[in-house]
Amino acid sequence: MLQRFEFFVASRYLRAKRKQAVISVITVISIAGVAAGVMALVIALAINNGFRNTLQRSLLGATAHITLQAKDPADGIPNWRDLDPKLRKLEHVVSASPGLYGTVLLTGPLQSSGGVLKGVPLDRPPDLLAKLKQGSFARLSDTRGLPGIILGARLAQSTGMLLNSVINVISPQGELTPMGPHISRVPFRVVGIFETGFFDIDNGWAFTSLKSAQQLFAVQDLVSTIDLKLDDIYRAPEVAKAAERVAGPKLVANTWMEQFRQILTALNMEKIVTAVTIGLIQLVGALNILITLIMMVMEKNRDIAILMSMGARREQIRKIFMAQGVLIGVVGTVIGLTLGYSISYFADRYHWLPLDQDVYAVSYVPFAARWVDGIWIGATAILVSFVATLYPARRATMILPVESLRYE
Repeated sequence: MLQRFEFFVASRYLRAKRKQAVISVITVISIAGVAAGVMALVIALAINNGFRNTLQRSLLGATAHITLQAKDPADGIPNWRDLDPKLRKLEHVVSASPGLYGTVLLTGPLQSSGGVLKGVPLDRPPDLLAKLKQGSFARLSDTRGLPGIILGARLAQSTGMLLNSVINVISPQGELTPMGPHISRVPFRVVGIFETGFFDIDNGWAFTSLKSAQQLFAVQDLVSTIDLKLDDIYRAPEVAKAAERVAGPKLVANTWMEQFRQILTALNMEKIVTAVTIGLIQLVGALNILITLIMMVMEKNRDIAILMSMGARREQIRKIFMAQGVLIGVVGTVIGLTLGYSISYFADRYHWLPLDQDVYAVSYVPFAARWVDGIWIGATAILVSFVATLYPARRATMILPVESLRYE
């Protein structure tokens, strides 16, 4: 246990004016090195967490937390009306929404473009359609005239479609007639345009009412999926198992973690690489602490001998120099954490780093500093600083008072 005597001497050595001013300079550099490493790691992880949260929020706004579908997609889910109320009663399930997917060709005045058309119930709009760039979701329920369709912003741009214009939707699945399959070609009126910021969704997705989609794809009361939204997205695996038990053996449940496994794995790997790379700065700070303490032991050779001759134990001498290194680490860590969290807060609040939204899907670099990261970053920095003190502290205890004071 560090006593008041060891701490007093250690802090006195750090604050006292020395004949060798270079040691004071190295001490300041050591504190700056620890602070820089801690600050850089806090900021880097804040950026990683910010992009992860933004990506996760946007993706989950466009897709479901759990998707229940048939093991053979061609079969669909014919008994979805019976399953719907049972799935909504599951714990943590906020909503259940049936959907009918199909690949279509959309032809506009500029050019044709392939995409995915999804039919959704009018009483349960998807989250990404709650706030449209243009138009309104409510217009899908207008049964007068042509059926309504909501296009992704880039899809509308590439096909040359504007709000209230008419677009032809062609389904290659078609309708089965006595003469064979007949390609369905149905005109739709554009009643809304949405934008998520993700190219694949904005460039290849369109939405219409479930009834209109069933008519276009020439199916009866059938859906492709039942999308579940949860109150806790991290409960998805256990809720998926419960949903499969309710749905039966012909259906399978996929979680958002499985759907976006590659993206999430890449972000986790980037976080690890960032921590390791920037953690090397901590080693530079530890090296500076090592050099500072070794030079201090050499300079304080006479003082150490006097302390030992006055009765100071070798254990106390060792603790003095260990306390010096830990003090440098603590001061540097506090400064680094303060700067790191302050910069992250203001950079996120005032959007210090703008981005091209067309390229990066967000208009600025998001920062999301977590207090948990600060705990392990600070603990690691102090631990590294402590390890750097072991060798100099051991060197200090090997000084022989008689030899050091012989020529004084």
